Amino acid sequence: MKKILFVTSEAHPLIKTGGLADVSGSLPKALAELGQDIRLIIPNYQAVKISGNVRTLCSLRVDNRTVNILETQMPDSPITVWLVDFPDFFNYPGNPYSDGNGNAWPNNAERFALFCKVAVEVAMNRTDHDWKPDIVHCNDWQSGLVPALLSLEKHRPATIFTIHNMAYQGLFPASQIAALNLPGQLWHANGLEFFNMLSFMKGGLVYADHITTVSPTYALEIQTPEFGYGLEGLLSHRKDTLSGIINGIDLEQWNPATDRYINHPYQAKSLDKKYANKAELQERTGLPTDNKCALFGLISRLVEQKGIDMVLECLPDILAMPIQFVLLGAGNSEFEQHLLQLQTLYPDKIAVTIGYDESLAHLIEAGSDIFLMPSRFEPCGLNQMYSQRYGTVPVVRKTGGLADTVVDSTPETLANNTATGVVFTEASAGALLEAVKRTLLLYNNAKAWKKMQVNAMAKDFSWQHSAEQYLELYRGI
Repeated sequence: MKKILFVTSEAHPLIKTGGLADVSGSLPKALAELGQDIRLIIPNYQAVKISGNVRTLCSLRVDNRTVNILETQMPDSPITVWLVDFPDFFNYPGNPYSDGNGNAWPNNAERFALFCKVAVEVAMNRTDHDWKPDIVHCNDWQSGLVPALLSLEKHRPATIFTIHNMAYQGLFPASQIAALNLPGQLWHANGLEFFNMLSFMKGGLVYADHITTVSPTYALEIQTPEFGYGLEGLLSHRKDTLSGIINGIDLEQWNPATDRYINHPYQAKSLDKKYANKAELQERTGLPTDNKCALFGLISRLVEQKGIDMVLECLPDILAMPIQFVLLGAGNSEFEQHLLQLQTLYPDKIAVTIGYDESLAHLIEAGSDIFLMPSRFEPCGLNQMYSQRYGTVPVVRKTGGLADTVVDSTPETLANNTATGVVFTEASAGALLEAVKRTLLLYNNAKAWKKMQVNAMAKDFSWQHSAEQYLELYRGI
């Protein structure tokens, strides 16, 4: 049994802004089920949802500040959670990283440097609770200083740093070094310095014993200029200690046979019941009820990374086809307004919901025929896996985790029962439009379509497989 300290800035269902929270909520549970002793440490934000008892574990003096560590449990799980409680830094409303206008909190460098330093104190068992981890598993830039600071400690635990998205690196002015009271021996070109900026991400990439990212393809992509954001050379240099492990999904939460958000449960052998969810989705979003019309779903942040600009460019052409389109998401205000204008122009063809709604997200997965995910880059992605589990055929671009989890429909893959979706390569509206046309041809071939649905629903996207790979990695270091 390994003792693992899992350091993360968010974890579902305590606090969530994106996929990092899903991983941080699910992977520790899967590791615990494999018999590991795992504890989570996250900041005690104002928005953290705690359902169980909370007690004060200890108080620490860090950088002349008194910080409390509170202890609670993950909801519906025996996993211990430690909350780093310092109200001056974390008792802010709403989002952990930004204010209501989407602007990053101005003291983010101080906030997450303090979080990292407290995590190091816990990792070195300087909190008098007699628990020292064998492994400290850090996630994304907010915990990037932990491996760097631990590198200066004697008899330290082994460290792993997981990249969930290279686009967010935690870059701050070099002048912050003094204010953060960081050791001078970490400040150099082969340390935390990145073009005369302080890079939290680089702390993890340089100093961790092993680096992982969330899909094998993304592990290769980030070693190239297109996806490496200036750190591709460092990642290529560390390629022998870099690996990609695909994320799993929560099979209890995302299961069409037991989904509490849908009124018509179904499985592969009762796929006809999917039509009832389609009708309900059409009614709920104000679209005409039409069983034969191909219904496309899209749930996404409305940003260029997700390819929304490509969707908007070819959407009038797509809407000229015999299809309907349901979209749920929020993001760039120009994209939001453009989509709402199209909804006004094509009220019988497109339904747009700005924001996020968990029940609608589940109904879109259950009721859509096709799920659109044309990302420019996608470290792992979850919705393409949810879609396959729900027999909703994904149309994806060949990048990152999308390339690793969706098998393109070709004559060969259709014949050998491995096809699960439609994959296109070029990041352009034209390539997306051609993929949609190809999808509609398949949709009109009922036998081939059902075969793809059944293939997709049979795939194993459980966290257990991913957790076993992480456990093997922990043992190796």
